[in-house]
Amino acid sequence: MKFKLNLITLALLANTGFAIAADGYGLANANTEKVKMSAWSCKGCLVETGTSGTVGVGIGYNNEADIRSANAFGTSNEVAGKFDADLAFRGEKGYRASVEAYQLGMDGGRLDVNAGKPGQYNVNVNYRQIATYNSNSALTPYSGMGGNHLTLPDNWITAGSSSQMPLLLDNLNALELSLKRERTGLGFDYQGESLWSTHVSYMREEKTGLKKTSGGFFNQSMMLAEPVDYTTDSIEAGIKLKGDRWFTALNYNGSIFKNEYNQLNFDSAFNPTFGAQTSGTLALDPDNQAHTVSLVGQYNDSTHVFTGRLLAGQMSQDQALVTSGYGYQVPTEAVDAKVDLIGLNLKVVSKVTNSLRLSGSYDYNDRDNNTQIEQWTQVSINNVNGKVAYNTPYDNTSQRVKVAADYRITNGMKLDGGYDFKRDERNYQDRETTDENTVWARFRVNSFEMWDMWVKGSYGQRDGSQYQASEWTSSETNSLLRKYNLANRDRTQVEARVTHSPIESLTIDLGARYALDDYSDTVIGLTESKDTSYDANISYMITDDILATAFYNYQTIKSEQAGSSNYSTPTWTGLIEDQIDVVGAGLSYNNLFENKLRLGLDYTYSDSDSNTQVRQGITGDYGDYFAKVHNVNLYAQYQASEKMALRFDYKIENYEDNDAANDIAVDGIWNVVGFGSNSHDYTAQMIMLSMSYKI
Repeated sequence: MKFKLNLITLALLANTGFAIAADGYGLANANTEKVKMSAWSCKGCLVETGTSGTVGVGIGYNNEADIRSANAFGTSNEVAGKFDADLAFRGEKGYRASVEAYQLGMDGGRLDVNAGKPGQYNVNVNYRQIATYNSNSALTPYSGMGGNHLTLPDNWITAGSSSQMPLLLDNLNALELSLKRERTGLGFDYQGESLWSTHVSYMREEKTGLKKTSGGFFNQSMMLAEPVDYTTDSIEAGIKLKGDRWFTALNYNGSIFKNEYNQLNFDSAFNPTFGAQTSGTLALDPDNQAHTVSLVGQYNDSTHVFTGRLLAGQMSQDQALVTSGYGYQVPTEAVDAKVDLIGLNLKVVSKVTNSLRLSGSYDYNDRDNNTQIEQWTQVSINNVNGKVAYNTPYDNTSQRVKVAADYRITNGMKLDGGYDFKRDERNYQDRETTDENTVWARFRVNSFEMWDMWVKGSYGQRDGSQYQASEWTSSETNSLLRKYNLANRDRTQVEARVTHSPIESLTIDLGARYALDDYSDTVIGLTESKDTSYDANISYMITDDILATAFYNYQTIKSEQAGSSNYSTPTWTGLIEDQIDVVGAGLSYNNLFENKLRLGLDYTYSDSDSNTQVRQGITGDYGDYFAKVHNVNLYAQYQASEKMALRFDYKIENYEDNDAANDIAVDGIWNVVGFGSNSHDYTAQMIMLSMSYKI
């Protein structure tokens, strides 16, 4: 028997082919001479080749007077340009490439390029720039900014106090305190046969700029601009073996840090003190490197999942010591510091039943400082320091154990909880061992239509070995003082979140958190801390074209501490209250002017406030520290043609802060030459025009 084939026939034969073939009706007996094979192709399954995506350019004008606004606008240039791209290429033989660029040419610009064949190999090239701006109004009498030798004017006249320096105010120059980072990376991934794959990547980061530091002579000091010219080279490489239910990987991570400058030399602005010193030297961050090797594995038998990692590494630095201005013999020319690292992570997750899942983990990390101990002659500036000091080889060992259970009570109702244990062992510190025990539980309900709710509570205690001061931890410390990270502590914490959608177009999300840290055994030091926060988020699709969003976050942290002014029992108490409020709203209107125009407005406001009160017989208020910022972004996007779109952005930032530490005149403190007032109070605006084109 002969018959014609079509797609329906083939589908039927796929299910019945074995039985039919037994009766002589196999595919080998089909008449295919008149079948048009080209008609079998799936029209909807065609893979388009070529390049697709969008590219865009933009130009902006920034009228900032305070350089801090560049943190929000992404550029410190008055006129700035940018380039954006989201491109994809697909070749006929499976080759693919992609280019993703975001605001290239501006401070937050980034680029990511990938090329390769999925399932075989991929080459990646990436770039990113990051900048942080502090101030462009810092004042200094020094020259040579950006280098490692800061000098005063040739005709400088020293004095015993900053207010008596006759040439100080006439020789002040403004400088910019900012840091810029550029990261460039190259990576390669290769998928071998089904069993193995490998990868290697390299990244170089260059960090430049100026940051605050200070140099001193006895009890006199000058604010200085420390040059930053860092280079960090990082490399990652690994190989992975994979089976049906398991995989294992061997990885290497390494980094090498280099500082262009190893010391900063500076002139003294004050009259010579002990030793008649007229110049000083600061040692800067030394060159160093770190290397780690890790072995990772996982096994899954559908009921249990076992994972583990073993890590070994070393950090080291052996740069020559800076001895300029130091009048004693050093025991070695370089410290040759070495720290060995060992880590172990184990975890198992077991599905006991369809409703119950158990998990447990163990983490071990050991930091072993193998730096040679040397005896150093110490420069004494008060009557409690000794004349000899030793570099202390601090070691730390940490162990963590966690067990947890996840139980589904019914469909849409779940209860989970667990127990966490943490032990830290330290040497040469006030407390060599601390233990933390924490229990927690969480209950979640999402069985009700349009509702999703959960609440979580936890309680933890920290205690440990005997607390004591020693010659290693500073013998002049009050014996009643307890460092908050080592002291006994009871921590209670409650969290809750509710998400509700009363109608399909409206979503309301509410959350709250409360945490209490009670240092009940502390006499001198931090005695209590309360952390309260809550947030609300609303999203409402008013119409098919209008979307409105709003959010509010609130957090307050209240801390109490006790101190002693007579090296004994408490004589004063302090109360610190930090409060943060953040509110925002957004509105977008789409499909205006025949579906070609989109309008939008985004607004955020944040207010952080800190106040410190000290009570010692009477109450003294240190005054408020605050930082307030308003950000507005008004934008319009117009689809000029099927492929080209135009966009206009108008941004405003209004910022004000009040920080006593940044609001001191250059000669406001008699034994300090400062940077002057660096508080911020400005309104900055930016206009950006951009165009995108669809390829």
